[in-house]
Amino acid sequence: MPSHDFIYLASQSPRRRQLLSQIGVRHELLLADADEDAEALEATRAGELPRDYVERVTRAKLAAARRRHQRRELPPAPILCADTTVALGRRILGKPADAADARATLTALSGRSHRVLTAVAVFDGRRSSLVVNDSRVRFAAIPAEVIEAYVDSGEPFGKAGSYAIQSSLAGWIERIEGSHSGIMGLPLFETHQLLRRAGLRP
Repeated sequence: MPSHDFIYLASQSPRRRQLLSQIGVRHELLLADADEDAEALEATRAGELPRDYVERVTRAKLAAARRRHQRRELPPAPILCADTTVALGRRILGKPADAADARATLTALSGRSHRVLTAVAVFDGRRSSLVVNDSRVRFAAIPAEVIEAYVDSGEPFGKAGSYAIQSSLAGWIERIEGSHSGIMGLPLFETHQLLRRAGLRP
């Protein structure tokens, strides 16, 4: 297998870029063209379980990124995609549609445990590999005024479950079980293993 000294990251998330840089992975962005509806890939399906959802969306993102790479005639290198979802039981809590949605989501998470699932997929030029990190987060009871201030800050928007673990709301997290980086959006252990197998040079 040929070796590579960089990867393509098909994600707009600044957190994923930060996490890749943390483990020394050089990356170039492979973002959607203006005529691509990237958000449509994240639409939920009735009755779909959270793990099935996050795997399906990540595979769809990778397929779109591979077509993009081919269309642009870019040099070969592994392509990485990821998707994160928050699940309360069987209920998928995606990115909030508006302030009321964010407020309702955070109220539902207050004082309870939930799962954060992040799927990571890598195409190495010949085949695709996918892994899912499944972590748990428990919030203490969050006062209504804290939720209101957090929603007013704009932080929930664009984030599954309406929060980021690296934000001010971290002060209300009692416990996590699993991968802190996975909860942020890119589980570093699993990602590192996938990229090594894809031929990325350390």
